[in-house]
Amino acid sequence: MRKTHANSKAASGAAGRAKLKAGPGLVVRVAKSAGFCFGVKRAIRIARDLAASGAEVRMLGDIVHNEQVIRGLEAAGIRKLRRLGRGRGRTLLIRAHGAPDRQIRAARRRGYRIVDATCPMVREIHRLVRRMDRSGRRVIVMGDRKHDEVVGIVGRCRRGALVLDLKEPLPEKKLRRIRRAAIVVQSTQNEAEALAAVEAIRALAPDLKFFNTICRPTRMKQQEVRILPLETDVVLVIGSRTSANTRRLYEIARSLNRRTHWIQSAAGLRRAWFRNARTVGVTAGASTPEEIIRGVVEAAARLPGP
Repeated sequence: MRKTHANSKAASGAAGRAKLKAGPGLVVRVAKSAGFCFGVKRAIRIARDLAASGAEVRMLGDIVHNEQVIRGLEAAGIRKLRRLGRGRGRTLLIRAHGAPDRQIRAARRRGYRIVDATCPMVREIHRLVRRMDRSGRRVIVMGDRKHDEVVGIVGRCRRGALVLDLKEPLPEKKLRRIRRAAIVVQSTQNEAEALAAVEAIRALAPDLKFFNTICRPTRMKQQEVRILPLETDVVLVIGSRTSANTRRLYEIARSLNRRTHWIQSAAGLRRAWFRNARTVGVTAGASTPEEIIRGVVEAAARLPGP
């Protein structure tokens, strides 16, 4: 963890959250894993490079789940589409979460040039489910049914896939009817919940191959957020309300520390949250920009101590 104190000057970038000058007020501890993951950084870099090239770029949905990032890309000239239109002379940017094969084929038919910004770790899940589907195994995807990543994974299976939302009871009758199964997991799911569900499914579908496809950045974030709430008085989780991985961080932190708050920026801070607090823990979802994290840290550090 990194510590900052009131009246400190935060440097830019991740290094700026390392160790800052001590002063009066709240002590702010920032999770090392807070903020952009590799896949999000890559997708944003691809998008910005395309915009700078002068190409007429479109994105179908949000390339990442953060409103500030999307506004920045739109300001750079990238337009968001609700549905595919005429594509001749235009470039379609595939979001970090991926997209179903049928959507990409439809875009090509309409004349779009495709640039794929799918996270490499998500692309690996696509390859995996294709292989399992072709081998005759029934693919089971643990994840949020309507999430872009899950829709993209299911769209890679010719025979379809069974989606299991971990917030819902297991469909035991359906699972008992599956002779050979293969399970993958949405890359940002709660790992503890996913592993517990797999053990329950093994009793229902014994011929089962399980692939833990929760990505390394998600694991790191979840490991840190299981410690941070136990070592600080108040926890701040920063990220968009549309971000699934941010929601998971909030749920884990809240289960360990009731003084956990989910905010999108420093504007969401409330002084009453910090009454009698000495320490504040900060983490952020994988699509949260560094400047937003820095703004929250600086604002929290300026608050008076107990």
